[in-house]
Amino acid sequence: MHEAMGCSPMWTDVVDLRDFYATGLGQVTRRLIGARLRLFWPDVGGMRVLGLGFATPYLRVFLGEAERVIALMPASQGVLPWPAEGRGLTALGDETDLPLPDRSFDRILMVHTLESTEQVRAVMREAWRVLADGGRLVVVVPNRRGIWSRLERTPFGNGRPFTQGQLVRMLRDNMFTPLDHGSALFLPPTASPMLLKAAPAVERLGRRWCEAFGGVLMIEAAKQIYAGAAGRERSGGRRSYLPLPQGLPRTVDPALTPRWEDPLRR
Repeated sequence: MHEAMGCSPMWTDVVDLRDFYATGLGQVTRRLIGARLRLFWPDVGGMRVLGLGFATPYLRVFLGEAERVIALMPASQGVLPWPAEGRGLTALGDETDLPLPDRSFDRILMVHTLESTEQVRAVMREAWRVLADGGRLVVVVPNRRGIWSRLERTPFGNGRPFTQGQLVRMLRDNMFTPLDHGSALFLPPTASPMLLKAAPAVERLGRRWCEAFGGVLMIEAAKQIYAGAAGRERSGGRRSYLPLPQGLPRTVDPALTPRWEDPLRR
């Protein structure tokens, strides 16, 4: 997959990500991507939301609405406490072996992740595992056709950019069904206050006339329902599940499938 996508992946340090989102350009980035995210998820009331990568700039809007919000940051990236008030909702973990129960989240937001990891398939398999049946995933990645992926002054200029076709194929190969897609960040990455003020108007024009050239691609996908195939035992006694395409006959003995008990609700 790396050869097909070109650039070698690399993680952006969590401090650099924090500093970027503290700038004027970072704040505009947060608002524009956040507005597009809200079109995918207008209401997460009563749901459990997981941010994977560096998703905290986009999770605050869900704090008073969702049942639970957690931000898990990859060990190669680092972790920072969040939010500033109240109890901490961040954790450090291996993105290819999430310290989370199966089917424990209704929504997963993946941002500053896929362009950085060397193990895309393993990351997607873990996202599939912890996502509830019928759950939704939103992936945000740099757009190979956009100018943001060509300039290293922002985090979206690091790592591996994607085309929409590559992202759709990657999701389908990992048992997710793409549902909706969009782009954001049509304004070039600039520090000019005048241009940043015009960003919302530029965003509307870009979404109307040149959707393919936004700085980031965003795709919402649904977890394909699996046929209950039990995978190999993992370390620590946790059983993993291998997804099977919809419509395949059930060949697995139900006795091999462990009963699900959600520890988050204890």
